[in-house]
Amino acid sequence: MNTQSKPLTKEAVGAAGERAPISRPAVLFGPMNQPVSDLRGLRIWLVGASSGIGAELARQALQAGARVALSARRADVLQEVAAAHKNAFIAPLDVLCHDAWRDQHARIVEAFGGVDLLVFCAAKYRPERSWEVQEDEAEHTLRTNVASVYSALGAALPDMLARGSGGIALVASVAGYVGLPGATVYGPGKAALINLAEILYSDLRPKGLNVYLINPGFVKTDLTDKNDFPMPAIQTPQQAATAIWRGISEGRFEIHFPRRFTAWLKILRLLPFRLRFVLFQRFLLS
Repeated sequence: MNTQSKPLTKEAVGAAGERAPISRPAVLFGPMNQPVSDLRGLRIWLVGASSGIGAELARQALQAGARVALSARRADVLQEVAAAHKNAFIAPLDVLCHDAWRDQHARIVEAFGGVDLLVFCAAKYRPERSWEVQEDEAEHTLRTNVASVYSALGAALPDMLARGSGGIALVASVAGYVGLPGATVYGPGKAALINLAEILYSDLRPKGLNVYLINPGFVKTDLTDKNDFPMPAIQTPQQAATAIWRGISEGRFEIHFPRRFTAWLKILRLLPFRLRFVLFQRFLLS
């Protein structure tokens, strides 16, 4: 069996969304997804594109020649991010409004002819210990960070499955690796996205779709500005977006960065619970 996937180019996707050949995923060797060697002409739907990582992903994709639909609640901010780029399409969206997902998807399909890559990076975050959690706020955060992903899938997947091509990228977090104190609501939500991405890969990759799990470390955004503790190896949104597009170009499934930080959390995840809690107490809670 040939374990090397051919790069996904504009021609492979098709300008009008023609069905691409279905390829089985490599089991042990080679890229886990089709490498996207060229963003030119790729039709990307970026959800959570008004600030932070999402905004920078949009800027870099537009600069690379992609056609990008930008979604977030505030159309005026999206216009600023798009900077009147001819390949940008503004699709304002409240991720909690179920009907809005299908409406905006229909508008994007009308404008672009289809969606080749859906990137979900909308998120809500509030640092809090377990005794500080407010039930209504927790519910709203989980609806934003997790439940709305299913609305996104409901809107975008049918067309991708019919074509046998496309991609889904979920921006989770290394906060989903282990139960970190202070991420009482945010962490479990990101852990859910990690689990969901694994399921989606098993379901969708054999059908010709790419699935990407993106686990950033600390990135300088409005969300991390809420933290009152030192954040090791913190990166800029520009660095984060560059790492993400590089990972997609290489056909990775999990894209985690910066590795000098995420590697330690991956090791921490493998430790016995007893040792893990001792380390938390000594280094995080002291």
